[in-house]
Amino acid sequence: MKKLLTTTLILLPALAAAHSPSFPCRQAASSAERLVCHTPPLAKLDRQLASAYRSALAKTGQPQRATLKAEQRGWVKGRDDCWKAADLAACVRDGYTLRIAELQARYQLLPAQAQVRYQCGATAANEMQVRFYATEPATLIAERGDRSELMYQQPAASGARYAGRNSWLWEHHGAATVVWEWQGQEEVCQAQP
Repeated sequence: MKKLLTTTLILLPALAAAHSPSFPCRQAASSAERLVCHTPPLAKLDRQLASAYRSALAKTGQPQRATLKAEQRGWVKGRDDCWKAADLAACVRDGYTLRIAELQARYQLLPAQAQVRYQCGATAANEMQVRFYATEPATLIAERGDRSELMYQQPAASGARYAGRNSWLWEHHGAATVVWEWQGQEEVCQAQP
């Protein structure tokens, strides 16, 4: 009986760590943090995000590191603002899921599932490079000129549709219809070999 008790006491901290978030729950200040502390699936997402964030930091140079840290602080503030949402748990879960996918794609923490070059119009200046990632949800990074856009996969009746902050891309049968700016013109781009 004494050996069983000793083994249980040794395993309890390990079990607690496996179900707790990356931050100390005794310091949880927001309703979102308290929810994460009391919801094992959210705590798991928090640990996954912490791991992805550390990996992204390790891949960046000093100037980019400051930007990444500022973006992460902004993300934390946004997560903590989930108290305003109609469904706190859904808001927090979605926030974690999208941020993990963003870090995995932007910092290439996962290999690209596919890379496609599209020609939009007749000139080389209208070339677009797209890398697709098997994140959850699926993402892509589209690069065109000096712009880079992260887009998340959206439901579509056919083909694959992705939307970003100010752009969207719909891929169907080797062609991509793309809009680069909010309320911009649609362009049809052809996949190149």
